[in-house]
Amino acid sequence: EERKQAVALARKAFETGRSKPLEYRIYQLKSLQRLFIERQQDVSDAIKKDLNKSEVGTQLYETLGLEGEISLAIRKLKDWAAPRPVEKNLLTISDTVYIQPEPLGVVLIIGAWNYPWAVTIQPLIGAIAAGNAAVVKPSEVCVHTAKVMEELLPLYIDKELYPVVTGGVPETQELLRQRFDHIFYTGNSMVGKVIMEAAAKNLTPVTLELGGKSPCYIDKDCDITVACRRVAWGKYTNCGQTCIAPDYILCEPSIQNRVIEEVKKAIKEFYTDDPKTCPDYGRIINQRHFKRIMAMLEDSTIAVGGENDESDCYIAPTVLQDVKPEAKVMQEEIFGPLLPILSIGSLDEAIKFVNKREKPLALYVFSQDNKVINKMRDETSSGGLLANDCLVHYSVSSLPFGGVGNSGMGCYHGKFSFDQLSHLRACLIKQLKMEGVNSMRYPPHTAKKLGWARFFILKTVDLGWLGRMALLAIMVVAVAVVLQVSNRGERRHYM
Repeated sequence: EERKQAVALARKAFETGRSKPLEYRIYQLKSLQRLFIERQQDVSDAIKKDLNKSEVGTQLYETLGLEGEISLAIRKLKDWAAPRPVEKNLLTISDTVYIQPEPLGVVLIIGAWNYPWAVTIQPLIGAIAAGNAAVVKPSEVCVHTAKVMEELLPLYIDKELYPVVTGGVPETQELLRQRFDHIFYTGNSMVGKVIMEAAAKNLTPVTLELGGKSPCYIDKDCDITVACRRVAWGKYTNCGQTCIAPDYILCEPSIQNRVIEEVKKAIKEFYTDDPKTCPDYGRIINQRHFKRIMAMLEDSTIAVGGENDESDCYIAPTVLQDVKPEAKVMQEEIFGPLLPILSIGSLDEAIKFVNKREKPLALYVFSQDNKVINKMRDETSSGGLLANDCLVHYSVSSLPFGGVGNSGMGCYHGKFSFDQLSHLRACLIKQLKMEGVNSMRYPPHTAKKLGWARFFILKTVDLGWLGRMALLAIMVVAVAVVLQVSNRGERRHYM
C-alpha cells in the first residue's frame, strides 16, 4: 500500500511540471552531488558492512564514477535537452524540422546489490537529467546500504519526485503492478524476464542491464604477465561479484601453466599471501551465494586458492585448471572469485565456443595482434568488447553501456542515459504559405504531378547554407511556373 502511494505521489509531483525546467534538474543534480561529498563516510561504512569493501575501494569503484556522471550531466544538460535539428529534403527545406527530447514521466529504477550505489544512482542521474520522476528501489540484499539510501536520498533530493522504496520480492511484485513510463532494472536474466512480463501489461518500455558469462580469450603471443594481472584485477575486484567480470579464460593448452602462475603472482601482489586479512579483498554478499559458488567447485580441479570460511562468507581468489565445458562452473554466471581456464585449440575454436552460448555483456580479448582483435570483434556479438584490459569501458561516459540478447537491452551512461529515459519526439513546423508546392500531392493525381513528386522526394541535395537559399529561390519560381502551366492545362481539361 505504501508503495502504491509513493508511486501515486511521484506521478502527482511529475504532473505539477516542476521536474521539467532545466534549472530545477540541475539544482537536484547538484544536491545529489553534495550527498557524496558530505556523506561519504556513511556510504562507505554501510558498504563495508555489506560487502567488506574498503573505504578507498568504495570511492574508486562506486562514488567517483557517480560524481563524474553528475558533473557531466550538469555541464551538458543544456545541449542534451535542446532541440536537435535534422537534415531536410527538398520538400521540407523551408520548414523547421527537429527532434525534441521530452521526459517520459515516472521511471522505476530497480538497483542491484553488487555495486549498490553505482548501479542504482547512475540511472537516477539520467532520470533526473531527462526531467522524469523516479521511484528508486535499492536491492534489499545489501541491507545496510539500502537503509542508508532510504535515509539519505530524501535529505538531499526532492522526496516526492524521487521516493526511495525498500523491500524484498513481495514488495517488488507489488511495485511492478503499478503503472510506470519506463522500468530500469539491473540484475540477472531470470528476474529480467519477470520484469519484462510485468511491464508488458502496461506496454511499459524497459532497460534491462543483465549479465551472463563474459569470456576472456588470451592469445599465446601476448605479454602474459600484464594480461594476467589485468584479468586478475577484473576477476577478483569485489570478490568476483561484478556483472562484467571476466567469467572464464579461453587459451591454448601450451600457455595454461604460465597463465596459472601469472594469475597466482597477481593475486599475491594485490591481496598478499593471506587475502582473508587483506582490507582490499571483499566478501561474498551472503550465505546463500556462498553455498551456490562453493557447489560450482565440485567437479573441477583447483590450481590456486580454494580456501573458504562460510561463517565469514570468505572464498579465496581461486583458479581452476583443465575445466570441461560441461562442468558445473560453466553452466551459469559465476559471480564469485572462481576463474576457470578452458583449453581451446585456436582462435577459431574460441570464437565457435563463444558463439554457441548466450551473448555476453562483455567480451575480453588479450593479444598484441590487431588481426586477432578484429577477428574476435567481427565474428562474435556482445554488449561491449575490450581488448587488453577488463572492466574499464564501464567508466567511459561516451560509450553506451548495456547488453545484447540474453545480457539485456537498452544502454546508459552519459548522454545515453538521458536519451534512454527521454522520448525523442519528432517535430515538424510549417508555415501556412507556399500552398502551391503542395498541389502535386493533392488530387486529381496525374503522371506529371508524380514526376514532380518523384523529383522532390528522391533528389538529394547536399548544399551549404547559401546553396540552400539559392535553391529555395529557384524552386519557388519553378514551382510557381509549373503550377501556372499545369493549372491552366487542368482548367482547360475540366471546362
